[in-house]
Amino acid sequence: MSDVESDRWRKSSYSGGGKDCVEVAEASSKTLVRDSKQPELGHLAFASGGWNAFLSSVKAPHTG
Repeated sequence: MSDVESDRWRKSSYSGGGKDCVEVAEASSKTLVRDSKQPELGHLAFASGGWNAFLSSVKAPHTG
């Protein structure tokens, strides 16, 4: 079993109810991310600061 129980995983609010999305769970001082289609393949673990920096970057307006 993962270091987070299966009921602790939540799907991205951008998934639109589909099965092709990212799931996130909080575990101690880190954030875990996995592919909802293949959760048995494991997850990525981000330190809290790294996850917050990633979210800030994704949410920032991008100019091209």
